[in-house]
Amino acid sequence: MLQSNDLPLRLPVDLSDEAAGKLIEFLYELTEALESRYFVQLRRYYQEKRSDQRVLGPTPEPSDPPF
Repeated sequence: MLQSNDLPLRLPVDLSDEAAGKLIEFLYELTEALESRYFVQLRRYYQEKRSDQRVLGPTPEPSDPPF
C-alpha cells in the first residue's frame, strides 16, 4: 500500500485551505467528465474484468501503479 510520501506526484505540502479545496473540486470535476465521456468503455472494461476474475480467481495487486 502506498504511503503519503510514496505518491508518484510531487504535491506541495504548504497548500492553503482554499487551494486544497479548489484542487479537489477540480479533480472531482475532471473525474466526472472522464466518467461521462468514457462511460461505455469503462463499463465494458470493468464487466470484462469481473468476468475474468470469476473464471481465473482474484488477481494479485500490481507492484507498480499504472501512473
